[in-house]
Amino acid sequence: MERRERSGECLKITRLKTAVVEGNFDWTFVRIETDEGIKGLGECFFAPGLTATLRSLEPLLLEEDPRDVHRLFRKLQLATSGAGSVAGIIYNAISGIEAALWDLLGQLLDVPIYRLLGGKFREQIRIYADCHGGEALESLDEVLRSRQPSWIRHETRRAPEDYFADKKDASPCSPEDCRKRALVMKSQGYTALKFDLDVPGTQGSDPYNRCLTNPAIDRMVALIGAVRESVGDDIDLAVDCHWRYSVSDVVKVAHALEPFRLLWLEDPVPPESVAALRAVSSRVRIPIATGENLYLFEGFREILQTHAVSIATPDLQKVGGLAVASQIAQFADAQTIPLAPHNISSPVGTLTTAHFCAAIPNFLVLEFHASDVPFWDDLVEGIPKPIIQNGSIQLPDKPGLGVKLNEEVARKYARNGEPFFE
Repeated sequence: MERRERSGECLKITRLKTAVVEGNFDWTFVRIETDEGIKGLGECFFAPGLTATLRSLEPLLLEEDPRDVHRLFRKLQLATSGAGSVAGIIYNAISGIEAALWDLLGQLLDVPIYRLLGGKFREQIRIYADCHGGEALESLDEVLRSRQPSWIRHETRRAPEDYFADKKDASPCSPEDCRKRALVMKSQGYTALKFDLDVPGTQGSDPYNRCLTNPAIDRMVALIGAVRESVGDDIDLAVDCHWRYSVSDVVKVAHALEPFRLLWLEDPVPPESVAALRAVSSRVRIPIATGENLYLFEGFREILQTHAVSIATPDLQKVGGLAVASQIAQFADAQTIPLAPHNISSPVGTLTTAHFCAAIPNFLVLEFHASDVPFWDDLVEGIPKPIIQNGSIQLPDKPGLGVKLNEEVARKYARNGEPFFE
């Protein structure tokens, strides 16, 4: 391999393969294979038609040299621009491909991914636990409908339910549920937790107009107040709105939550409205975080430059990949804005993001969304278990990503109807 690198002899991509595992979301894996037998592994954020999109992109990569990561990214970008894909879910596919190329390149050069990104600022990556609304974990498909995979046991079968549907009949989330969940996560060593505000019992009178009632706001305050009281002031707390609310009402929520000294308030308004985001940020004292539904550097430029956001939360499985995320981080650092990457992925995507978090100066904390998935740790091999210990990940020093997919475990929980590296 070293002789090939010196001589410039071409290494060729021979196949792109995919597999989908049903976790609490679909975890879609991309494997890039070469004529030397070296394979790179990446993960994509879920999307409707994702594996079909990946199969459409495969011919663009065949016979190409996988070491040309930036050129191949541009090639994929240009090839999909004719379909109008200047942003959006095409980048869910491209991000996974790009991550697999970095894994492959690291193996070829015998260095970890973080070395390819410029080296590391830290050995350990601090993790925050997403506690949802304190309720039992759901598994959601690519259009956020609940499902019942084999690893979730239920007494009776339930019909699929839309995540964003009107749930007036659902049992309200209680302060006691949140308190218990917070204490469990604290006992596992996490020093940062996040809870959803848009849970049963906090709806307004209309599910579509983004407006809240006073009782709904009071219940939000009661939920987060119970958490703060139970874990004390040394634990960082963040809250998530899932872009549901109007400017005026989310400002009311933020003002009511100020006594709890939150780490951030996430996605208060729809991501496409920079003016609305800036209106919220300028009127509240809680740091505002957003970014999981933004794509490429262009999606972040204005909100960072105008300080419409205090914390940026790109998702590396869909933002465009590691190189794009690094560009965002560098620009954010120039604006003194930290990054707390959004992450709902398997260990593959989580560790890919951890390499990135190690290599940037302005990293704050990384999300973990799958604490109740019983096989999450088992999906990869080559790293000490549990992967998250005392609320942090020790970065692997092996070449590339540093782990391999446990295909036996992945196949056991694979999604029916999807190819498994075929």
